Amino acid sequence: MAEATRPQAAVAGVVSDQDTADRIISDGAPAAPSTDQPSLTPHPGRSRGRAIVHTLLSKYALIGVWALMALYFYSQVPDTFGTSGTFSSIFGSQQVLVFLAMSALVTLVVGEFDLSVASMMGISATIIPVLAGVHGMNIVLACVLGVGAAVLAGVVNAFFVVVLDVSSFVVTLGMATLLTGIAQAVSGSTIVSVRSEGLARLSIGEVLGMPVSFYYGILLAVVLAYVLAWTPLGRSMIFVGANREVARLAGIRVQRVRFGAYVVAGVLAGLAGLILVATVGGFDSSTSGTYLLPALAAVFLGTAVVQPGAFNPIGTMIAIYFLTTGIFGLQLLGYSGWIQNVFYGAGLVVAVALAKIVRDRSRTA
Repeated sequence: MAEATRPQAAVAGVVSDQDTADRIISDGAPAAPSTDQPSLTPHPGRSRGRAIVHTLLSKYALIGVWALMALYFYSQVPDTFGTSGTFSSIFGSQQVLVFLAMSALVTLVVGEFDLSVASMMGISATIIPVLAGVHGMNIVLACVLGVGAAVLAGVVNAFFVVVLDVSSFVVTLGMATLLTGIAQAVSGSTIVSVRSEGLARLSIGEVLGMPVSFYYGILLAVVLAYVLAWTPLGRSMIFVGANREVARLAGIRVQRVRFGAYVVAGVLAGLAGLILVATVGGFDSSTSGTYLLPALAAVFLGTAVVQPGAFNPIGTMIAIYFLTTGIFGLQLLGYSGWIQNVFYGAGLVVAVALAKIVRDRSRTA
């Protein structure tokens, strides 16, 4: 139903919400298979050595900038930046952001936007301590209900966007506001907390010097990368994100893939809320919105590394730690908390610009 109705707005000369979404998404859209490896083959007039250098720079330049940035901070504050505590703070404290970024990435891969991922995380992180901490419910059941609430929100998003063909911007923005209001009502607009040693061990128990939840994030990124690169489902998701109509003509069940992406986004956002509660023991429902911009900035910046021009989980992981290193280093240099908003805001703009530049260069290479 959605594919049959979308082109009509363009014929009428009216730019619809969906058209706008498609245009923005295309800035970081997955590159077509034929453009993913242009520099591996010799270009006329260009030496093979230059082609290899071009490939390395296009895929790993951000890692080089990351290394230079770390060296600069180390040269400025070696006694604080060059410690194991700093390493653990940078890499062991971003698990919630990793899950949230992967939640946003799943919908972006199929060409959709979900602006409610932070609020889905928030409703999960609110319900768990309210049920277990305030009402004394079994912690396992509380976790199931908390994550289940986020999944239900994902299903509702999918119903309105995929089945009823309503703009994803409108639906997910409305859902984000709705969930934030519900979370504030449930929590009484106060910080809610729960004390559970078993739940805490699932997140902050150390393995090889790092919180165990650090490995959850790595495992999630690896699994998503495998699914997208090596399974028919992943290839179908990329195909749908690149061109829904062509994917439909190729026999892919486009609506089912889009619907599933929203549901998976809800699952991952709910798990992000669970990890957040397990890590800090509580949540302030009014802070949900502050998690959205860092997640989107990381996903878009991730399109400039590993697989240029394509949303990819490994690139997103690198982008998360790149941004965290920059913010942490600047804070050690004496900048106050405002630097976080400045860095994430600027990072998002630069990331989207880089994604567009890389995609354009890939097409013309």
